[in-house]
Amino acid sequence: MCTGPRIRTTAGTVLGRWEDTVAVFRGIPYAQPPFGALRFQAPAPARSWEGLRDASEFGPPVPQAGFATPMPGGPGDRAADCLTLNVWTPDPSAAGLPVMVWIHGGAYQEGTSANPHVDGTVLAGSGVVVVSLNYRVGMEGFAHIIGAPANRGILDQAAALRWVQDNIAAFGGNPGNVTVFGQSAGAGCIAALMAMPTAAGLFHRAIPQSVPGTFFSPELAAAISTAIAAQAGTRATIEDLAGVDPRALVDAKNTILEKMPAFVDAWGPMALTPTPFSPVVDGEVLPEAPWPALAVGAARDIDLLVGHTRDEYRLFNTQLGIEMTDEQVDPILGRLAPGPDGNRRYRDFYPEATPSGLYELVHADWLFRMPTVHLADAQHACGGRAWLYELCWSFNREQGASHSLDFLLVFGTLHPDGVRAHRSAHPDAADQVTAVSRHMRTDWLNFATHGNPGWPHYNPADHTTRVYDTEPATRPYPEEPSRRIWSAHRFDTLPLLR
Repeated sequence: MCTGPRIRTTAGTVLGRWEDTVAVFRGIPYAQPPFGALRFQAPAPARSWEGLRDASEFGPPVPQAGFATPMPGGPGDRAADCLTLNVWTPDPSAAGLPVMVWIHGGAYQEGTSANPHVDGTVLAGSGVVVVSLNYRVGMEGFAHIIGAPANRGILDQAAALRWVQDNIAAFGGNPGNVTVFGQSAGAGCIAALMAMPTAAGLFHRAIPQSVPGTFFSPELAAAISTAIAAQAGTRATIEDLAGVDPRALVDAKNTILEKMPAFVDAWGPMALTPTPFSPVVDGEVLPEAPWPALAVGAARDIDLLVGHTRDEYRLFNTQLGIEMTDEQVDPILGRLAPGPDGNRRYRDFYPEATPSGLYELVHADWLFRMPTVHLADAQHACGGRAWLYELCWSFNREQGASHSLDFLLVFGTLHPDGVRAHRSAHPDAADQVTAVSRHMRTDWLNFATHGNPGWPHYNPADHTTRVYDTEPATRPYPEEPSRRIWSAHRFDTLPLLR
């Protein structure tokens, strides 16, 4: 345990390890374990320690389905130290390297920085310091609980970003050049951070990938939390939930998740999504939803690179491969498409689409594609700088250019052998994946380093977009019919309907 790179942080000294040419430090606490008196509270700064702390292993995951739940066993119990982060650096003795902080996705209800698909080695080997982190998810991090601060998971992320400001120079990074990047729920959290006054100055550039369009009003969030708490046999107050085992809340959440479509008349279209959680526009932690906030300049000084994949809903489509009828699709179009004539407009703008195709299109548009494009519009509206991308390349016929594919390419963790082994792989995909991955990663690195990914700014006049396919190209936004259908819609806070 005595060999390897050592770094002195504000809380104590950590011992990492060299992996190839990158120094890696895992499981560094940035906040105290969120249990006991700290459960459902804002994160508290990590306690200091004496001596050398081994930083060779990832910290345990936060409470969620599929993992043993860490629980406190007393002061200093590292088994409960789940609010941790990890650092990959090409040179701890360097000064001023760009910093990229990854915020994972997972439908606001799952995820861990130990996911091997987000290993920071390849990115760090290209000359940046990479940070990833755990944050509270599910009921622990996002439920509306009476007596508890809202958006606790996002408050965790802000605490980790403050840790970066205080410590990253010791790892070779520049605290004045921090880029946050994240996908799906991670992208939604980044959009929220851009609109949060308390996060101002903690980062300078942002890359939200596949931004969800779901931000809840307190009334909607409270109704959802009340249903989950009732399923667990209690109320959604901090006093009642404090003594409930996190595993029981995960089980209750899973039961409500299965029942969510039955709540659609009261909860609205969020009941058709794969999660009961989203950031809450509570007026304090998050004063306003990202789109109106950015449009009036909340993040004018933050450079924004934002985009989505072409086939965003393919991974979630429970009707995939099933021939749907117009009678089945019409109610979905009526709930999700914008305006009173949204159903007709989808049919007019996509005359060749089958009912099954329309079902996937409208879900992809309202949940990810259009919220993403509108975020670029909002940033441009206030005079901020934005760039837009779309991933159209895919490696298999079943999933297409699916949700999550872009971050695998950026991290360089999708390898030719894995592509080749897929049962529906395209014939040339294994030969293409390395180059497509390199193109995306180079653009992300250029943005993080210089504030420009290498193509013209997004402009609503021509909707300039970087399109990643076998070869990247810069051209007008590819999904023009959808953009026109949604052009008059305004993404904002989702209300409780009744």
